[in-house]
This record gives sequence, structure tokens and C-alpha cells, in this order.
Amino acid sequence: MSDRTGIFAGDDPFAIARAWLSEAEASEVNDPNAIALATVDADGLPNVRMVLLKEIEDAAFVFYTNYGSAKAREIESAGKAGFVMHWKSLRRQVRVRGLVSREEGPQADEYYESRSLKSRLGAWASRQSEPLSSRAALMADVAKITAQKGTNPKRPPYWGGYRITPLEIEFWADGAFRLHDRFVWRRASFDEAWSVTRLNP
Repeated sequence: MSDRTGIFAGDDPFAIARAWLSEAEASEVNDPNAIALATVDADGLPNVRMVLLKEIEDAAFVFYTNYGSAKAREIESAGKAGFVMHWKSLRRQVRVRGLVSREEGPQADEYYESRSLKSRLGAWASRQSEPLSSRAALMADVAKITAQKGTNPKRPPYWGGYRITPLEIEFWADGAFRLHDRFVWRRASFDEAWSVTRLNP
């Protein structure tokens, strides 16, 4: 690990991830916190979609969604998920795999209340991942919800956060001649110390 210096240096992978995201916020054109979230369905068929990472905590990564969505159903069934966060401007990526738990307490309420009013009303109106007859039907539902809920709607009981607590985090940076730098942090359980290994490109 003697050559784990520069952008890879440090003893806390979450601090490294926060530092990289902070750099990306200054250089990435759109949504530097976008992640490609991977889950599997009941048959083991993978599913990947883009979502926005909302927080890098001291020991986990948090995003929010509708608990009735396909991603939520798959997370609830497997209890596991992975994601990759890739920044073209920095030519870097972070890959995470781990176990997932819900965040549906005061932290979820606080994040929900920080969103724009239209986004909060949209969370009530959208039956995420369900068939929709038309955009006009969705907008009609939004109008109904607006009339019902007013200007300060509470967080829907079917909308909240997920916390991914990793067992593996890989930091990847582009290298000349495709000789990339890769360091993977692994642990078998949450009460074990991380081991860090440099991987071949």
C-alpha cells in the first residue's frame, strides 16, 4: 500500500469518496452525484438505473426513492445493491457493493422537506414504475394532489431513503495506455477492518 498516495491517500474510504465528489462538483456538467444503481430481480436478472446520491455518511451512502418502485422491491427482496459513480471530467469512478437498509425517519423527513414543492407533490402523485396512460394523466394527478395537500405536504409513507453500507468500495482512476490505477477496500463484515488491495487495470 506504499504507493497509495495522492488522490488515493487516506485511511477512510468515505472521506476519499467525499473528496472525489467534491472535486466532481466543480468540474462535472450535470449531476455529479448521479450513480448507476444495480439491483437484481427475483430471477437474478440485473437491473440498472441512474439515481441521485444524496449523502455520503461516515459509514454509508444514501439515496431516496418510492418504496413501491421496481428498484425498491428488488432491494427489499435481496437486501443488497451496488452502484458506480463515474465522472468523465475527472476520468475517475467509485464502485460500491453492500447491504441496504431503509432510512424513513427524521432524516428522510428533513430531506423531503428540502425538496422543491413540485418535487414533493410529484412524489405523492407518481406511482413509480407502474404503467401510465399518458403524461396528461400524470399532470392531472399532480393537480389533484396539489389541491389536496396544499403547499406543505408531509413525506408520503411510501417514499423515503435507502442506506447502502458497503462491504466493498473500489476507487478507479484513468491511467495512460489503459494502465489504470485501482484500489479496492474490502471487509467480510461491518465489524472488521478494511483491507486495501491494488488491482491490475
